[in-house]
Amino acid sequence: MNARPVLVYDGDCGFCTTSVRFAERWIRPDCTTVAWQFADLAALGVTAERARHEVLWVTPSGRVHGGARAVAKLLSRAGRWWAPLGAVLALPPVSWLAHGCYRLVARHRHRLPGGTPACALPPGGRPGASG
Repeated sequence: MNARPVLVYDGDCGFCTTSVRFAERWIRPDCTTVAWQFADLAALGVTAERARHEVLWVTPSGRVHGGARAVAKLLSRAGRWWAPLGAVLALPPVSWLAHGCYRLVARHRHRLPGGTPACALPPGGRPGASG
């Protein structure tokens, strides 16, 4: 297992890739970033289905956090003013709002700046989709 947390994202999605590159440059979290398409998912303890569904934060002990919780973990590992923001994002009711915002962004990421048609999730793969 990796000694640092791992952020797993969708490397086929322009919006996701742009967001991760922004985080690497400006937020500078203490983690390893990898597109799920190039990750050893089995070693990380996640499935391709889950990795397609949401951004994932995998701790060195193997605990997996997804979606808005993964973003909160990323911010918490960044230091400076980002860490308090990550802590606040993890607390209810802010975490509930963050989850809803994450789902909304994930559902429409192909329409956002940097997004491409490859960013569109199939209906069954969208966060909050039933079935």
